[in-house]
Amino acid sequence: MKKVSFIFLLLAAFTINAQEKVKKDSIKADNVLDEVIIKAIRVNSESPVTHSNLSKEDIAKRNLGQDIPVLMNFMPNVVTTSDAGAGVGYTGIRVRGSDATRVNITINGIPYNDAESMGTYWVDLPDFSSSVEDLQLQRGVGTSTNGAGAFGASINLLTDAVAEKPSAVISNSFGSFNTHKHTLKFTTGKLNDHIEVAGRASVIKSDGYVDRASSDLKSYFLQASYVDNNTLIKAIVFGGFEETYQSWFGVTAEDLENDRTKNYYTYDNQVDHYNQDHYQLHWNQKYNNFWSSNIAIHYTWGRGYYEQFKEDEDFDDYGFDEINIGGEIINTTDLIRRKWLDNDFYGTTFSLLYSNNKDFNFTFGGAWNKYEGDHFGEVIWARYASNSEIRDRYYDNYGDKTDFNVFTKANYRLNDKFNLYGDLQIRTVNYKANGVAANDVNDSFTFFNPKAGVTYRANENNSFYTSYARANREPNRTDYENGNPKPETLNDFELGWRLKKDKFNINSNIYYMRYKDQLVLTGELDGVGAPLRSNVGDSYRLGIEIDANFQLGKKFSIQPNLAFSTNKNIDYITPWDGEVVNLGNTNISFSPNFIAGNMFNYMPADKWQITLLSKFVGEQYMGNVDTQSSKLDSYFVNDININYEINPKKIVKSIVFSGLVNNIFNVKYVSNGYYYTYDDTWSVPGETTTLDGTGYYPQATTNFLLGITLGF
Repeated sequence: MKKVSFIFLLLAAFTINAQEKVKKDSIKADNVLDEVIIKAIRVNSESPVTHSNLSKEDIAKRNLGQDIPVLMNFMPNVVTTSDAGAGVGYTGIRVRGSDATRVNITINGIPYNDAESMGTYWVDLPDFSSSVEDLQLQRGVGTSTNGAGAFGASINLLTDAVAEKPSAVISNSFGSFNTHKHTLKFTTGKLNDHIEVAGRASVIKSDGYVDRASSDLKSYFLQASYVDNNTLIKAIVFGGFEETYQSWFGVTAEDLENDRTKNYYTYDNQVDHYNQDHYQLHWNQKYNNFWSSNIAIHYTWGRGYYEQFKEDEDFDDYGFDEINIGGEIINTTDLIRRKWLDNDFYGTTFSLLYSNNKDFNFTFGGAWNKYEGDHFGEVIWARYASNSEIRDRYYDNYGDKTDFNVFTKANYRLNDKFNLYGDLQIRTVNYKANGVAANDVNDSFTFFNPKAGVTYRANENNSFYTSYARANREPNRTDYENGNPKPETLNDFELGWRLKKDKFNINSNIYYMRYKDQLVLTGELDGVGAPLRSNVGDSYRLGIEIDANFQLGKKFSIQPNLAFSTNKNIDYITPWDGEVVNLGNTNISFSPNFIAGNMFNYMPADKWQITLLSKFVGEQYMGNVDTQSSKLDSYFVNDININYEINPKKIVKSIVFSGLVNNIFNVKYVSNGYYYTYDDTWSVPGETTTLDGTGYYPQATTNFLLGITLGF
């Protein structure tokens, strides 16, 4: 890894040195070059794509240690959850009922979803929100992007922009469950009008709401930039370390009532332990008033394990030979094992943009990415070790995946009223793996993903849009481990209206998402707490989303959002009591029919802001068979966020006091769970506890975080 770091820094230094020898072009940049990094995969307010934005300022108000999904909780049609119950550690997000494996995530245009599982593990990048300039949430298929296709949404993040002036920030926060976060951040500003160096280091620790669901998290971010009127070069290195005590299996219905913070794991080192380092090099170039480009190379190294205590394990599962002790045949043992994942992800992304006075914009872009992952298991202790040696591997598997895509996008302003949008993408995937099925996997896919839309500007206040987008997506590793999965297809139809006035704006849209062979969550979990999916034939999501911002005088504003939907499997066929039955149209798992959020802001003075944040999530099923026992109740939760800033005249330029009280009415609610349709009982791996077929992840009752941020 030292060699990789050296290569990136050497390349950055060489490029900066070369650029200093180039004569400055007299053409001035019309747009911020930082935005070119993600411009190819983002949309603007005139695009026929349903989207919402979250700015750096919005994030900062509640950035006291909780993860990015939790900070996004009040965006339209979003549901978030936390394994440990308080937003620190493993967190998850669903958009339009689609889980995190179906939400495409990019950081500076580079895929972040794990290539094999397609999941997004924000716990590997703790406090990454402190280095985010802004993010855009596109609901539905959205525009063409890099990485796995978006089947519910895509989220693209842009990291910190180049700062003009030097500054430093020290941020500390403390709160319930012994949670504390410490962040140090700096930037040199532009040195000699061209070069900036910036960085961040963070530590977050929490005991968690759930017993022993502790988190020990560390992260860093470092970037070196060169910028002039037409060139931006960024070398970025960031990463994190996490060690979390496992709380993957929730609680039973009985314990939810009597001991809702119970954790069935008791082994003192039942932990998930993982490191992840990212290296990115971006070169943005503006050639003239019309043409600009971006090219990036990247490398991610991830490695780590989770450790488990297991009881009465069969020798055969670990390659042990049975032994004879005093005439007794021994072929089972208690043991401690580690399941390792060591992976490399590298590649390039690129885009070429043409803009003609905003009447015609054209983008050609794409990416080539390669994933190489090793999966192996070690026994580090056994009561009866047979003929094994410490760290003998009882399995040793791999997964290799190559992902290539190219796309073209165009916006054409036909006249003052109509704007046309077109987007074509071809994506190819090759996936090879062993240890996932009876036969090794060697699958290749070629997907064609067309998109088109029209925006009609009725007048200066009202605009309407309609769009169609097609997406295709390959199965992930877990899908292969649990059957013979098919790729899935989505046709997404959107119809929207945007109203903009001086004192308020309203965005509304209707969507119809029709799936073929959708891989929906079954409600079940695998041995490491990962949700299982299966193809369900035909299914759809039909809904309406509304979000608004009303300025009520100088001191008050409200930002409500609503989402009504129906989410159905069509003629759902499933085994039941030993027979295959057709249950008709059933609800898709984890898809509430009603979600609402609101932020009520009160600004008593220029430096004060008090916000009441409200979230309602309707009832939802954890399986696809509509049984009462699989239902999660609706919940309504309210938080209060307070920010106050003072500006001393010496040394410290800004002092910001922040407070966040979550769940102020002490609601006992559940945002996630699991459901086993056919098995009455099952056991937590490595434990003697037997659980029934339904489990729940309780979220924290009233809790708080207090912070102080010093700006220099």
